Amino acid sequence: MRMLLTARMDTERANRAVSDGTLPKLIDDIVETLKPEAAYFTPVEGDRTCMLVFDMEESAQMPPISEPFFLAGAKVSIQPVMNLDDLRKGLGNLAR
Repeated sequence: MRMLLTARMDTERANRAVSDGTLPKLIDDIVETLKPEAAYFTPVEGDRTCMLVFDMEESAQMPPISEPFFLAGAKVSIQPVMNLDDLRKGLGNLAR
């Protein structure tokens, strides 16, 4: 299932991670593990934020996916999302 992971990082901890080089490694490791179809990085309400769209096969994947961000002091959310094709297919099923 297509999922959106949003990780909002604590500013002070993220500043230290940028300075000591651990933030780029964290991001590289997560991206290599998840192989997201899209990855976006932007400030949200003053926090460094990472948004990854990826495929999750089972809910048991949530702890290993989330934990690296939690250990870095991030607030994490994971939610199902649709792309335009998914939406069209779902809406098409309503008409039946």
